[in-house]
Amino acid sequence: MTASQAEQIAGVRPILKRVVANAGKLLGGRTVNALLGIGVMAIAARALGAPVLGVLVLIQAFVAFLADVVEFQSWQTVLHYGSRPLAEGRTADFQRVVRFSCVLDAASAALALAIGVVGSFLFAGHLGWTAAEAPMAALFMVTAVFTVSATPTGLLRLFDRFDVMARQAALIAFIRLVASAVAWALGAGLEGFLVAYFVATLGSWLYLAGSAYAELKRRGLTEGWSWRGPLTEGMPGIWRFAWNTNIAAALDVAFTHAATLMVGAMAGPTQAAFWRVGRQVADAMAKPAKLLTPALYPELARLRADDHSHAMWRLARNVGLLAGGVGLLLMTATVVFGDALLGAVLGDAFAAAGDVMTWQVAAAVIGICALPLEPLLISIGKPEAAVRVRLAVGVVFLGALPFLISRFGLIGAGAGLAAAAGALALGMLWFILRENGNREAAAATPPPATVKTLEGDD
Repeated sequence: MTASQAEQIAGVRPILKRVVANAGKLLGGRTVNALLGIGVMAIAARALGAPVLGVLVLIQAFVAFLADVVEFQSWQTVLHYGSRPLAEGRTADFQRVVRFSCVLDAASAALALAIGVVGSFLFAGHLGWTAAEAPMAALFMVTAVFTVSATPTGLLRLFDRFDVMARQAALIAFIRLVASAVAWALGAGLEGFLVAYFVATLGSWLYLAGSAYAELKRRGLTEGWSWRGPLTEGMPGIWRFAWNTNIAAALDVAFTHAATLMVGAMAGPTQAAFWRVGRQVADAMAKPAKLLTPALYPELARLRADDHSHAMWRLARNVGLLAGGVGLLLMTATVVFGDALLGAVLGDAFAAAGDVMTWQVAAAVIGICALPLEPLLISIGKPEAAVRVRLAVGVVFLGALPFLISRFGLIGAGAGLAAAAGALALGMLWFILRENGNREAAAATPPPATVKTLEGDD
């Protein structure tokens, strides 16, 4: 081990502490978000009943599906291309990265809105809502515009303002809970809950975007700002990076919203409600470990900007071990308390979601054990590897899902989700080990000998 590598390893421990500390900041807000989210689901379940709740879930899943598919993960672009110019004080270059990211966000929001409005009418009857409910669904698609918030998220992560994002996570859940309670009290039905979800999304987006702008201004990074000028000058490979990270995130939808939509299309809104309830509880229980991921990305970006590749590998490994331990505890808690939690919070009508929830939690645990793999691949400039793995696993999973649902019901879908999560982790690990082997081989290979030709020799 070289002296440089030893120095990098010594610096990993304080970075890991910072990752955990930032994850802890997010944990407060996300814990509130998860608890209040269960409260919102409990109110909606009692106010609407399983069939109408299923329609609400499917409309919301359609919006989230569109936002995830069309949204460029421009927060990763901000981290990947903005870390070095920010550290070196190159304000104009940093502003160019932010401008590029904002353009991607605007295009994503417009595309999501257009597809959502058309799709609400075109796919009515196929995705779980009726033609009579299509106008409501189409109007709710405006929410997609305020779901796209990648640029302010990237800026706040880069500036180490995880406290703002923690408050935003709690804010959206709090507004949704209050608005849902008002809708229930007024007997507003499906329309009232759609309005509640819209108001919460808009309020949280305004807070997030406003906080990011205030942070830019405080640091003097808005001085000389202009929307004009070249978008990609001085940023080689930025389009390839943006497309690959976007595709990788879009393929991740195969494990979330697309599965919900397929369950609703094949098994009906009630089964979709059971699936969504189980998934929400699973996500809530896995959230503490998953919060290490957004805290990990900016640290990897900084290490990459400083050319500390050895420290990147060590940090990812340590985060994986930490997350794995948390994941095992969560799986144990689900097996012991999962069914009782569903019955106590949502009522006996939703007890049928308990079995599938166990499989969904298993998939989530596998995911959190493997959570540093994709950030590491992207941070070392290999987002295409993540795309390949997600594409292969996503195609197989979605292709098998109709058979699993028709043959085994929700249990089959849950087991398929867990198997897909395992395949995804193994695929990412294989690419990382291969890249690590290539890096070590290149380091061990001596440079080619140079033959110096003396002037005047024949």
